[in-house]
Amino acid sequence: MIDKNLAPSRYQALKFGLWIGMASITMMFAALTSAYLVRRPAGNWYEFKLPVQFFVSTIIIIASSITMEWAYKSLKNQNQKNYNYGIVLTFGLGILFLVSQILSWKALVASGITIDLSVSGSFLYALSGIHAVHVIGGIAAIMVCVANAFLNSFTVSSMRLLKVDLVRQYWHFVDILWIYLLLFLILQ
Repeated sequence: MIDKNLAPSRYQALKFGLWIGMASITMMFAALTSAYLVRRPAGNWYEFKLPVQFFVSTIIIIASSITMEWAYKSLKNQNQKNYNYGIVLTFGLGILFLVSQILSWKALVASGITIDLSVSGSFLYALSGIHAVHVIGGIAAIMVCVANAFLNSFTVSSMRLLKVDLVRQYWHFVDILWIYLLLFLILQ
């Protein structure tokens, strides 16, 4: 939805900025996974199974994308109650995803896979850790949406829709990025 009161150039600039940011993040992870592929045949590579907590994390972040989509559609339909539920659920699931990631790292350490054990362990911690940092950025943006939902009056302006839409797009992006990383690690 484009706000007729919002200058097209401002609307496009905000979306363009987000997409440039997501393209930059994509390129960074493409470089990291490429480095992983190049380094692996060089030897000194320790093979290990991914902890089950990584798969639990995947379910959690997929669920959070669903609740984010529900929140956005509820906002568009001016349904305050469902929007508030959806955005709070998304926030909670985002926190739960981070907790699950921490549990994954603890499981790795408990099985003897530490960051300094081998290059393969270092890559695993780097890929999942850098992704977690990007999730924290998304959670911060969602926290702003939660604060707006409960501290301000419920009005559905085009600017508010745009802001939530940008948060939604970023959140789906980190979700897809995690699925890519998990599939990449499984197939290696």
